[in-house]
Amino acid sequence: MLFGSWGRQELTGQSDNDWAVLVDGGEREGVRPPPEQVKDLLGGDERKPGAQGVFGCTIFGQNLVERIGLDDDDNKNLTRRILLLLESVPVLNEESVTRCWNAVLKGYLDDSVKGYRPPRFLLNDVIRYWRTICVDFVGKERAGAGEKWALRNLKLRLSRKALFAGGLLPALLCHRYAAADMRAFLVEILRQPSIDRLAWAFLELDAPDAGVRAVGAYDRFIGLLDNRDAREELERVPRDEASRSDFFVEGKKLGADFQQGLLALLFETPLEPLVREYGIF
Repeated sequence: MLFGSWGRQELTGQSDNDWAVLVDGGEREGVRPPPEQVKDLLGGDERKPGAQGVFGCTIFGQNLVERIGLDDDDNKNLTRRILLLLESVPVLNEESVTRCWNAVLKGYLDDSVKGYRPPRFLLNDVIRYWRTICVDFVGKERAGAGEKWALRNLKLRLSRKALFAGGLLPALLCHRYAAADMRAFLVEILRQPSIDRLAWAFLELDAPDAGVRAVGAYDRFIGLLDNRDAREELERVPRDEASRSDFFVEGKKLGADFQQGLLALLFETPLEPLVREYGIF
């Protein structure tokens, strides 16, 4: 499995390879760690996954399905589950990956789901993941892991926010469907990259101007990340000097445009009553 920019279908020349071996089932003897050849094939040390240990390892599908909530659902498990659902692409054995993906979605659409309203279990976990990202951003900085602050800040404003909105909007739009029909809708929409889901939602809800603002800003942000000079500067500039970086200032403006477009979609269309009723409480 590949996650992150691979799953979003917005790979740039500077992207990392966030990969994992997904096992269809639970932990058991005989399942070995990924061989070094896999790591080398996916870029070795130059393009390796992040240092948090979320990827670059073996993931067991049963853990993603059965450990939703409570103590066993730590940050790693939460991240892997949400990204499998919203931001992943299979490399090999697509049938096994599809079974795991379907099992995760089924775990959210339990007997408590009612027709013509958002599925709260899925909605709450998507919101929980977004808030976890935001809190962990500060937590990493306080723990002394504040390197690449400017780049991580811009990703929070744009790509991470696109991930969140790409899960939030389909969950909210489930209000159009009877309980028996929600799964088919979610399978179809969640198989698309997150930015495609957003573009569809802007058109579906008759907000093309806001869509042009948001999607256009996001497209320019991906171009910024693909600029080697910009990427290198954003990776090294510290927080107290970020405001003097033209690249960071540009990215921050793009983030503001992206957010304003999303806010118009959420609060200036028929979604507004749903956001008010389900988005907070």
